Amino acid sequence: MKKSLAQIFLALGLLGLALPSWAHSFGTLYTLPVPFWLYAWGCSAALILSFLLVALLARQPRNEQPDSQLEPSDYSKVLFELPPSVVFIFRVLSLCVLLLCIASGLWGTANAYMNFNMTFFWIIFVLGFSYFSVFVGDLYPLINPWQTLVCIMARCFKIDFSGRISCSRNLAYWPALILYMGFIWFELFAESGPRELAYGMMAYGLLNIVAAWLLGSKVWFKQGELFGVLFSLISKIAPISIHLNAAKSQRHNVIIRPPFSGLQRGQPSSMSEVLFVLFLLSSTAFDGLHQTNIWATFYWQDLAGIYREINSQNIVQAYPVLKIIHRIFESSVLFLSPLFYLAVLYIFLALVRRLTKFQASLRVLALRFCYSLLPIVLVYHITHYYTLVSSQGVMILRLVSDPFGFGWNVFGTAHWRPTSVAPNMDWVWHIQVGLILFGHVVSVYLAHKEAQMLFPQRRQAALSQLPMLVLMVIFTCFGLWILAQPITATRL
Repeated sequence: MKKSLAQIFLALGLLGLALPSWAHSFGTLYTLPVPFWLYAWGCSAALILSFLLVALLARQPRNEQPDSQLEPSDYSKVLFELPPSVVFIFRVLSLCVLLLCIASGLWGTANAYMNFNMTFFWIIFVLGFSYFSVFVGDLYPLINPWQTLVCIMARCFKIDFSGRISCSRNLAYWPALILYMGFIWFELFAESGPRELAYGMMAYGLLNIVAAWLLGSKVWFKQGELFGVLFSLISKIAPISIHLNAAKSQRHNVIIRPPFSGLQRGQPSSMSEVLFVLFLLSSTAFDGLHQTNIWATFYWQDLAGIYREINSQNIVQAYPVLKIIHRIFESSVLFLSPLFYLAVLYIFLALVRRLTKFQASLRVLALRFCYSLLPIVLVYHITHYYTLVSSQGVMILRLVSDPFGFGWNVFGTAHWRPTSVAPNMDWVWHIQVGLILFGHVVSVYLAHKEAQMLFPQRRQAALSQLPMLVLMVIFTCFGLWILAQPITATRL
């Protein structure tokens, strides 16, 4: 009897670990068409070939001026100007959508699938707008609803948001990093529904108002507001950038530029931004890893077995404590993951410094090569979540007519039922492989271009990228390995 109970509690533990993945699950296991090692070797060979081509064909820059000092006019062109009226409409609409999300969460149905705020916030905003920013640039500062709310308070109530504390240099991006860590924890572990999300939005709005009052609106929304920092980083990949017109302060220039060129202009100003980029990478990897059977076995059999032996308890007695420790364990791994990635990055940068005999600190090298990791961040994010956007995202057309789940049909789309067809998993897997390979090839190219700007000799630049190539191969194989683990299909 005790043995049966032990098996039941162990199964419950494994089930508890798998619960967060149900939101990403069609419920079908997928078997790779060919062995995983063939994909790993094939992608590694493609990376090595791309490195050789870049090293042989890339030209050393003729000028000694680094890309970070080049003017936008050197490689970009103004497409058109955004008039203030268009920006005003964007801001009003975004604020209205925020208020609708809060209202539907507070007074609408508790069914997450029938409530507007869950689909709009998690699918359309967090995921969809991230991918949108890759194409249209950093549009978020023009539509930031929390910043619009601060502007309204400043104008209507004469509140001074110029700041009480002057610490922008020391502040760096630490608040955004801390907030983003908390946000990811909330996404992965909090058992939240529409009402909890609405409370979270109100709390986050209050935080933005207080922080903007203390630190200044300009400083806070550039360095502290997590979505502003997130979309700003992602939009560096975009072939479009949006800048305030220096001659016409109320107008914004929409500028076309070569894709990924934004990653070669400038570098992170502090290690807090480097850690933010690394956490983008590590948190996505953790989200995939912590849902795997290997992770479940590691905790519920290996670590839990050690705990039971030390305390002389069976699984029935130990389960309540093990469940609490499990949450602490996973949270700790999540929060420490960017430091682990930083340590790995430092190891390979130390090899770069040793091969090139370059007299610079690891911190300087990390700042220089940080942005070259952003294409990897992007493809990791897309490969993990794009099927969720394509399947659940279309439901926003139905929910916009009945945001509260009261049976309304405001725009005539409430009864629209798209045919839900699970994507062909062969296609999904091969698209994921292609995206991961593409992202790493782009990162290899960008890192090599950065090395050419940093090292005066072509041979020295090529040598510096050998350790970085090994790092890219490791990232590629690790990303593919996570995707290939036996998890249900939508997690992919």
